[in-house]
Amino acid sequence: MKPIDIILLNLLNEKAAIEGKTKPSRPGIGNFVSSTTVSQMQAMNSFFPDAHYDAKKMFDLSKADYEILGYDMIMPVFSVVVESYAMGCAVDWGKPSMMPQIKSTIWKNYSDIGYRDKDIKNILLKNNAVKALLECLSMLKKKYPHIAVCGKVFGPWTLSYHFFGVQEFLIKTIDNPLEVKSILDKLCLITICFAELQAQAGADIITVADHATADLCSPQSYRDFLIPVHSLLARQIKVPAVLHICGNTLDRLDYICRTGMAGFHFESKVDACAAQAVNKRRIALAGNINNPSTLLFKKPRDVRKEALYAAKCGVKIIGPECAVPLSTPAENLLEISKTIKSLNNNTSAD
Repeated sequence: MKPIDIILLNLLNEKAAIEGKTKPSRPGIGNFVSSTTVSQMQAMNSFFPDAHYDAKKMFDLSKADYEILGYDMIMPVFSVVVESYAMGCAVDWGKPSMMPQIKSTIWKNYSDIGYRDKDIKNILLKNNAVKALLECLSMLKKKYPHIAVCGKVFGPWTLSYHFFGVQEFLIKTIDNPLEVKSILDKLCLITICFAELQAQAGADIITVADHATADLCSPQSYRDFLIPVHSLLARQIKVPAVLHICGNTLDRLDYICRTGMAGFHFESKVDACAAQAVNKRRIALAGNINNPSTLLFKKPRDVRKEALYAAKCGVKIIGPECAVPLSTPAENLLEISKTIKSLNNNTSAD
């Protein structure tokens, strides 16, 4: 079975979206955020920061997901800044040992948002980093039609951090929830438009990263603000959408499972079997290999133990729980694919 089929079947089988087709014999392998490291940059002769905004450099580096790590999917979006940069935030693009960072906010209130909804597409398409990503996705799909190519967008909760500031936005959730809902509705259009452009360029799957983690968003806030938003994104994005939220998300997992997302990429702070007990097979679980402590500091045997446990618990696509530290040892990332590819039908995640 082709890697793209393994990934897509594992994502969609949970909702019985594909009927009468052979089920994959093992979990999929991959990272819905970034698995890039400095050693991969050296091996592929492609380095940050150029790989964030140069299509050829991005293409060369992202190939490492398949060519070096042996994953079933390729994720070329290494940073968290692309759409925020396109909309006007200042960015420090970093260096080979440092990810890009947002350096400035641009708005204080909803009334400061100056763009018209119909302008979003043109704003994005004029941006050099956006254009590079779209070109890279097309190149990847042409080069690797049998591999799942994954795009990435950020949800409106995260974009609000970037545009308004984390503290300032979170204060609004208490002082002015109606304004927050208006902000989320407005920013949702950026997420949908960027996802649509990536799908048209060749992305088979879209990660929706939205950092509604427990220390920044209560379960009640997720219920009230984000179930409607994430449900809308799940409906509007025309390829399978996989939600990513950092941290301990067990207290909101039931809500996440109601959104209609194809998958949920979650961290090891949530025990995989505990997650599946809440999930009840409503959504495909992904990720869960501890990062940074296991992948950065431990041995391949420790990675193997975690991968086998995730498979036993029914995690459908197994890989790092989040973006890996840039100094993560290659042998630990490789061990994920080695372990999962060694599984036979009797030990697969079902």
